[in-house]
Amino acid sequence: MPATPRSRRERPAKPALTRAGIVAAAVEILRAEGLQKVTMRRLAQELDTGPASLYVYVRNTAELHAAVLDELLGTLPPAPSEGGWRERLEQVLVGYTTMLLEHPSLARSALTSWPSGPHYLNLIETLLGLLDEGGVPRDRAAWGVDLLLQRATATAAEHAGGESQEDWNALGRALGEVSDRTHPHIAAASGALLSGAPEARVSWAFQALINGIEHTAVPEPHD
Repeated sequence: MPATPRSRRERPAKPALTRAGIVAAAVEILRAEGLQKVTMRRLAQELDTGPASLYVYVRNTAELHAAVLDELLGTLPPAPSEGGWRERLEQVLVGYTTMLLEHPSLARSALTSWPSGPHYLNLIETLLGLLDEGGVPRDRAAWGVDLLLQRATATAAEHAGGESQEDWNALGRALGEVSDRTHPHIAAASGALLSGAPEARVSWAFQALINGIEHTAVPEPHD
């Protein structure tokens, strides 16, 4: 006996779409399937709706990815309360970098589509507050935050394509085999160019940037 057709009115109502719900679903897809699957079509499928319905809440995929990044920023621990301002500033930046390293494709997207949500604003506020605590002039701090976040994001984005040990080994061989007659500076520094653990190089980069921000004046505007 054929099944009795079910009226559409008897189906449970779908939850109303909201921007928060859309972003939360996008984060789940990111964690389960990767950023390449965080598309309007895949998201519409997950939410049982049409892609056109999503554009009411999110303008495009770039804005969606920025919103996902902002949501993930909300998972970062608060800034440490103990230690000097430099140490705490570095810890915040390393925490941000580590989070992005878990999703390097998202970091690459963030190089061109910066978030502007509440968690990103909180991150900027935290960085500015720590620089202010260190007596860094406000204009240097303002420019410096941009530089620090670019460095953190680029460090994570560098790993978006995956690391090739063969390429790394080939570079090491090329640097080690250069002639001190044609490339004297490379020959002299070849042992140091690829030395150091990744964590140590990340820490050193942030320390170098923080020192530079503290001591480099912002140029005067020209008429």
